[in-house]
Amino acid sequence: MAGVARMESMLVQFVVSCLVLLSCLRNGNAGMTSSFVRSEYPSVDIPLDHKVFSVPKGHNAPQQVHITQGDYDGKAVIISWVTADEPGTSKVQYGTSEKKYQFSAEGTITNYTFYEYKSGYIHHCHVDGLEHDTKYYYKIGSGDSSREFWFITPPKISPDAPYKFGIIGDLGQTFNSLSTLEHYMQSGGQAVLFLGDLSYADRYQYNDIGIRWDSWGRFVEQSTAYQSWIWSAGNHEIDYMPYLGEVTPFKNYLQRYATPYYASKSSNPLWYAIRRASAHIIVLSSYSPFVKYTPQWMWLREELERVDREKTPWLIVLMHIPIYNSNDAHYMEGESMRSVFESWFVHYRVDVVFAGHVHAYERSYRISNIHYNVTSGYQYPIPDKSAPVYITVGDGGNQEGLAGRFRDPQPEYSAFREASYGHSTLEIHNRTHALYHWNRNDDGKKMATDAFVLHNQYWGTNHRRRKLKKHYARKYIDRVAAY
Repeated sequence: MAGVARMESMLVQFVVSCLVLLSCLRNGNAGMTSSFVRSEYPSVDIPLDHKVFSVPKGHNAPQQVHITQGDYDGKAVIISWVTADEPGTSKVQYGTSEKKYQFSAEGTITNYTFYEYKSGYIHHCHVDGLEHDTKYYYKIGSGDSSREFWFITPPKISPDAPYKFGIIGDLGQTFNSLSTLEHYMQSGGQAVLFLGDLSYADRYQYNDIGIRWDSWGRFVEQSTAYQSWIWSAGNHEIDYMPYLGEVTPFKNYLQRYATPYYASKSSNPLWYAIRRASAHIIVLSSYSPFVKYTPQWMWLREELERVDREKTPWLIVLMHIPIYNSNDAHYMEGESMRSVFESWFVHYRVDVVFAGHVHAYERSYRISNIHYNVTSGYQYPIPDKSAPVYITVGDGGNQEGLAGRFRDPQPEYSAFREASYGHSTLEIHNRTHALYHWNRNDDGKKMATDAFVLHNQYWGTNHRRRKLKKHYARKYIDRVAAY
């Protein structure tokens, strides 16, 4: 009987604790630090002779194939690949039926050196004039060495266009990285928002740097050849190495990974914007000048004015360094960008800001610190319904391992945090609601650990709700009239 009573007491305590926690979370004044400890794979890169790095069969066969959006609105792609032995053809054949290629486009070819490493021949082909929401098959290479893939274009720009994004950061090429990639590919994501730090090749020396850029390209091809990855750069893309005589920042990255920066009137491929389905996505560069009057600052000011929430209600910002971070790793590194851009994020009611860099997961409440300065007393972030949610997804699986030391106590702005490997998805349902998941890669199983409904900042206000009711009422009247 004593054992039963003890069990009942424990159950009551558990239920009460859950209710208290839910109440706190609902009111936005308490966060959670997960106590989960993952038994991860060793944080070492996969050996180069592993099958995930296999070179495709055939002389000069295209490898490291990846695509990204090629214009502002999703009717073009940039298809990129490498041929190792000779330039070969840079033509892309494509069409809407398998093995029937009605169209073709001609790309460009380049190569480069990094120290004594000589790259293969890098092809970039811009394919435009595509139809929205259409499956295209494409063929690259020639003869017996040619290879065939496919991709699906996004829906037409529309406020209620549903779409599912994957979010991955700091991936690398370890077995943890492979776990993340494989689990993302099972998620149903239609395009990846990549938060920087791709290959971690800069942790090698001399010619091995270029070799590990090549191996990473083959490693991710199982996904990147079939859907757009929207690239942003991190510190591991800088590759500034004076001891090798290599002092051009981002040299490896910029040669290999193209972005459609011209389409958004950007002057630099490291910062740009695209519109995809119902989302307007802005990519910022944490390691390029961003203070007042710099090119990135001036571009962002103009791009935010171009955002049309009537057409693309979801406003998403990508960056590498998080501007809110309660982990000891990289603590306060985002403060300078926060002081420059946070007021804009609040003014334009950005929905969510995704970042990487910290090798852990963390999500904030909607908070801001825009009233702080060195003379005022407002030194702490406060709840702000106009502010975005800040989410750090720097847990892709790279060889540096997890950032397991969070600051204690947990700040009031921090809603959930955990040091585990994983990826996220953002599934937009319509102009008002999206479903967000963070999926922990738990010992080979995809597990949704943190999830919430994201309410749109533009259509979620009372004014927009009234406008939305009128919109649907008008559609109902039109439908009745049609009968």
